[in-house]
Amino acid sequence: MESRFRIFLLTLTVAALVLFAPVSFSADTGAQPVIAPEAPRREIHEAQIDTEDFEFGLFAGIMSVEDFGANAVYGVRLDYHLTEDFFAELAVGRTDTDKTSFERLGGVDLLTDDARTLTYYNLSLGVNLLPGEVFVGRSYAFNSAFYLIGGVGSTRFAGDDRFTLSIGAGYRLLLTDSIALHIDGRDHMFDIDILGENKTSHNIEFTGGISVFF
Repeated sequence: MESRFRIFLLTLTVAALVLFAPVSFSADTGAQPVIAPEAPRREIHEAQIDTEDFEFGLFAGIMSVEDFGANAVYGVRLDYHLTEDFFAELAVGRTDTDKTSFERLGGVDLLTDDARTLTYYNLSLGVNLLPGEVFVGRSYAFNSAFYLIGGVGSTRFAGDDRFTLSIGAGYRLLLTDSIALHIDGRDHMFDIDILGENKTSHNIEFTGGISVFF
């Protein structure tokens, strides 16, 4: 009797496996995949630096000449990109200065009108740092870079040519493959003794400009 009962239970077990195994297999094949397919990539138009090495630019802004007020400055710059990281720059700028407080209070002019015009010529070396991108909307990206720059030159002011050191920093934003916008801040340092003592003057300049690669 006991043997027949064991055979009966074994038969039920085998029958259950045969009947329900196909159902379980069917359920597994219909399951959703664990990893969803990748989303389609957006097409972005990105401005690249032109393959040409020269960059010509115009700039304008404000220059504060120590003791002689802050006035409009304008000029031109020509850059030669030595590598992706370094560039050389030749810059020429000009501004007209005001009377000093001493001249206003004393009523005596220390300089003629022509001598109040300041013109500088600088040869500098720049290094591109922190390259990045600026996104506008979903379809446009513009390359950009923060750079440091420093150099030497000559400043024509108050009837003399003065050896000048310049240091500064700037930001370049590429609008197209060949056109860029610039924002710059620089300090032009030279010795001057017009007011009776020889000192190094710091002349701060802030400008914005546009340039073309060619």
